[in-house]
Amino acid sequence: MLWIKAFHIIFMVTWFAGLFYLPRLFVYHAMAKDKISHERFIIMERKLFYGIMTPGALITLILGMWLWIEYGFNGTWLNLKLLCVLLLIFYHFACLKYLIDFKLNKNKHTHIFYRWFNEIPVILLFAIVILVVVKP
Repeated sequence: MLWIKAFHIIFMVTWFAGLFYLPRLFVYHAMAKDKISHERFIIMERKLFYGIMTPGALITLILGMWLWIEYGFNGTWLNLKLLCVLLLIFYHFACLKYLIDFKLNKNKHTHIFYRWFNEIPVILLFAIVILVVVKP
């Protein structure tokens, strides 16, 4: 089970790398004015979302469920952690919505919005790690 836990953490890091970087790309994309930059950001965002973030998310969730079933964890800390994971899943889909908006040239947000949006996974990462390690 330690291998499962190790790979769960590895793929969680992969998922979070995308969750940190994609909104940063949105910041720069929202500031881009020329067509070449717009097209380049669309390609980068698509590859990051579908090639790194989504596989990382799916494998993280599968391995997390496996650990949950094997260890039978329970308690308030786990319920709060699962709530944070659910919020991450919603955030992931919000990123998909914004990715599609940029692709269709329908973005309605400024780079300032995306700078704030980019902070959400940081807060959730802190909460999840503290909940798992400290188990308050």
